Amino acid sequence: MKKLILGLFLFGLTTQMFSQITKLPEVTIKAVNYKYLSAVDTNVADMNVKNLEDKVAMYNLKNTELYNDEYDTYSVTFYIPDGYIVAAYDDNGKLIRTIERYKDVKLPMNIRNKVTKKFPNWAIASDVYTVKYESKDGIAKKQYKLKLTNSGEVIRIKVDGDGNVL
Repeated sequence: MKKLILGLFLFGLTTQMFSQITKLPEVTIKAVNYKYLSAVDTNVADMNVKNLEDKVAMYNLKNTELYNDEYDTYSVTFYIPDGYIVAAYDDNGKLIRTIERYKDVKLPMNIRNKVTKKFPNWAIASDVYTVKYESKDGIAKKQYKLKLTNSGEVIRIKVDGDGNVL
């Protein structure tokens, strides 16, 4: 029994001696429109919206059939079933501005909490999420249009990206 345990112990030590060290090639990641991602990607709960915004940020205009040296700006529209983004790019592929609109997205927790605290006994029936981004400011203006229901009554409110009722 001692020989078996000692043999397994030595076998375990010798297998590590034959490991290989491989050198991987360097990988560079080009962050094309990182300012856009940092402006819009705060506190969004819906994964479909995040994925579409990632596609807009990583879109390479020069590798498409749309690109032509004659134009200064390009307008590209990205769609998902719940919404769309209209993005304007300059001739270098830099994102200038976007207009985004989504229907019935999953609301962030802080928005839901603030609305239910301000309007107790009201349920959120539907929502429309809009974003306007300008590269000059580097700020994304977010707004939620909510439809609230309570015992057959309906009210509509607007909420900013922080959950403050407008």
